[in-house]
Amino acid sequence: MRSARRLTAVSAFVAALFLNSAALAQSYQSSPSYGNSGSGLTAGGLAPPGSGSSGGYDPQQNQATEDTLQQADKKDSGRGLEFFWLNGEAGVQTLSLQTFHANSLVDAQTVATSQTGPVFGAAAGVRLIFLTLGGRFRLGDFSAWQLWTMNAEVGLHLPFGKVEPYLTFAAGYASVGAFNGTASAIDYRGTGMNIHGLNARMGFGLDYYFNHYLSLGALMSGDVLYLKRTNHITIPGAANDPNLERVQQIYANDGSSVGGAGTLTAVIGLHL
Repeated sequence: MRSARRLTAVSAFVAALFLNSAALAQSYQSSPSYGNSGSGLTAGGLAPPGSGSSGGYDPQQNQATEDTLQQADKKDSGRGLEFFWLNGEAGVQTLSLQTFHANSLVDAQTVATSQTGPVFGAAAGVRLIFLTLGGRFRLGDFSAWQLWTMNAEVGLHLPFGKVEPYLTFAAGYASVGAFNGTASAIDYRGTGMNIHGLNARMGFGLDYYFNHYLSLGALMSGDVLYLKRTNHITIPGAANDPNLERVQQIYANDGSSVGGAGTLTAVIGLHL
C-alpha cells in the first residue's frame, strides 16, 4: 500500500515538472525577438539595428545627385577657383579738362581742353570668389598733353560659364603733363606747368574665358576728374606781346577744373 502511494507521488511530481517545462518553453517562443523591426524594443530611446523603415542605399537618389553635379560642372566650364589676376588693355579715350567746371586751369585759347587719343593700361590684383581687388594704371596719349592715372579698384563679377560680365569702381591719383608745344599756340615746354588731382571711375566690362588661365574682353568706363594747378608759371616773351601778357595774367594765379573722360578698351587677362 505504501509502495503504491510512493509511486503515485513520484508520478505526480514528474507530471508537474513536465508541465512547468512546457509552459516555460512556450513563453520563451512567444516573447519578441531583438532583431524584429516591429518589436518596438528600445533602450534609452535607441532602437535596435534594422528597426527603421528607411536609410538604406537608394540608387535613384544617388543617380540624381550625380546628374546635378555633372550639370554644375558643365556650367562652370571647369574654370575652378581664381586667386590672382592681371590684365593689359588698349583702346581709345576722350577727355575734356573742363567738362563740369572751369577755373583758369589752362588758357582755353592757347591750349586744347578736349582731346581724343589712344589709351593704354595695366592692372593686377586678387580675387575672392565674386569680388576682385587691385590697382590699375592708365596712360592717355593726346596731341596736346598726356593724362595718367593710378587707381585702387574693386570689381563685382557675375560668371555665367565662359562669359563673365562685371562692374568696376575705382579712385585715385591723376596727372596732366607732357604738354606738346607744336599742338598749342604757346610752347609750354620748359614752363614747369604741373596739373594734378584726383579721379573717380566706374566701368562695365565683359570677358570671355578661353580656359581657366586666359580671357579676352572689353571694358567701357567713365571718369570724373578734379584737377588743380598750384604753381605759377612764366610765359616767355609775355612782356613784349599783349596776347601773351593776357595769358601770363591767367597763369599768375592758381587754377582748377572738374573734367570728364570716356574710355573704351580691349582687355586681355591672365588668371591664376
